[in-house]
Amino acid sequence: MTEAAAAAAEQEEVSLAEVGIPRSNNHLTAEGEPEGKRANGTCVASANGEPLFAAAAPALGSFDKSQLGEEEEEPQARLVPLLLRGGGEAEAGAEQGPRVARTALSSRRFAVLLIFSLYSLVNAFQWIQYSIISNVFEDFYGVPSMDIDWLSMIYMLVYVPLIFPAAWLLNKWGLRLTALLGSGFNALGAWVKCGSVARDLYWVTMLGQLLCSVAQVFILGLPSHVASVWFGPREVSTACATAVLGNQLGVAVGFLLPPVLVPNTKNDTTLMAHNISIMFYGTASVATFLFILTVIAFKEKPPFPPSESQAVIQHNVSEYSYKQSIMNLFKNMPFVLLLISYGIMTGSFYSVSTLLNQMILTYYEGEEVSAGLIGLTLVVAGMVGSIFCGLWLDYTKTYKQTTLIVYILSFIGMVIFTFTLNLGHLIIVFITGGALGFFMTGYLPLGFEFAVEITYPESEGTSSGLLNASAQLFGIFFTLAQGKLISKHGPLVGNLFLCAWIFLGIILTVVVFNSSCNLNVKCSTLGRQSRFSLGEFSRRELIWYKTVLPNQRVSLFLSSL
Repeated sequence: MTEAAAAAAEQEEVSLAEVGIPRSNNHLTAEGEPEGKRANGTCVASANGEPLFAAAAPALGSFDKSQLGEEEEEPQARLVPLLLRGGGEAEAGAEQGPRVARTALSSRRFAVLLIFSLYSLVNAFQWIQYSIISNVFEDFYGVPSMDIDWLSMIYMLVYVPLIFPAAWLLNKWGLRLTALLGSGFNALGAWVKCGSVARDLYWVTMLGQLLCSVAQVFILGLPSHVASVWFGPREVSTACATAVLGNQLGVAVGFLLPPVLVPNTKNDTTLMAHNISIMFYGTASVATFLFILTVIAFKEKPPFPPSESQAVIQHNVSEYSYKQSIMNLFKNMPFVLLLISYGIMTGSFYSVSTLLNQMILTYYEGEEVSAGLIGLTLVVAGMVGSIFCGLWLDYTKTYKQTTLIVYILSFIGMVIFTFTLNLGHLIIVFITGGALGFFMTGYLPLGFEFAVEITYPESEGTSSGLLNASAQLFGIFFTLAQGKLISKHGPLVGNLFLCAWIFLGIILTVVVFNSSCNLNVKCSTLGRQSRFSLGEFSRRELIWYKTVLPNQRVSLFLSSL
């Protein structure tokens, strides 16, 4: 070892001793493990003077990507060294050594994810159940098509002003209360709509839809929060995609069931009212059952944090400033650009979903059931895309590249759908609709995860809430504008309008990509000087290293991001 390297190692060792962090974790040995193995499953590495974090701790010398994850279902504890806030590190280190926290995966996490996904499904079903048979409800309530469109757009309109208090509630009072409010309002709105089955009670069905739209505010921002609080690092992207999947499945069911349950019986309003009643009462019963399950099984958090980053967050509790968090997010230029591009893509999906019935019936009269099946194809393909993208992110951590590629493919899918809609062959519309859905709907979890990645350590609920607010605003604008264009000029012009906006979204996504691409360059540069590449780690994981094992090289690296 050279004299310079030795001096650097000695200097860093002294700095680590000052904060109570030993040069090795040998003292953290789990029960039943050999003496040479630490409690977190890693083996002791010798300090050999190599430049990568040589001065931090030998522990970093032996870390690799897989050791940041959990050993799933492993019953024994993993001990994570934690630093205390408020300058208590030295005192804690002097008296009792570094604090440790146990991390473990709870089997309840699957029940929590399933319950959330199901009541999110019912809420999404109630959003689209009017639009896919808009002509039927126009005849039943005797109102123009725009009034039926507002039964969908009310979801978007209510979300924007309520997302900020809802996000504050999530961060102040936690996951369980937010889940109870979402599931509760969902069931209440469904029961109110049961009392609207009469031709002069349009206002009652709007009231019920208003309550369901309030429930949506407490649902859409939760996928990334549920995933990060309950699931380990190897599962978090897949869990987030699955949570988003529940909402998408609800849209799919909303495309499929209403045309079957409520066929167009213009000459028999009594039968029509009976069919609508069956749909409303069935929805209310399922929503109530899921609310009961939420009360019983949905817990605030698991007994032990599922990951090292969650352990640090839970043990370094500080007063949360929602206003400061929002200010931080809007100072983050890549996030602001993502906010706009995500709103464009998701708003386009909302508009296509709301107006799909009108587009299909323009070229294929009397094909209400086919319109529903095309919508089903679009969303089911999107569910497959969501799962695929979630698994791909868990495997590669290529947030920027994947988001950009999927956005471009969504644009291509929209262009193909636009120019094949009027060919007179429904089978072509099924195929192009499926391709469009695979990429457009598959983008939704990518946006959530990409936002969390570029804004960490800001709250997932805040970033997700802002993304959804942007989507609702664009959804209202797109639905109104495209609806007017379809009425006056036909579906071709309306869809070209969306294509132009999605192309703008591609440009913004490229800017987001370029504004953060220096991360990969610096990772590669530092990686060539080290025994492992920083590029193998996500930004969240690097910040965890900075929090748990203070190190000059990591700190300098992160300060430049």
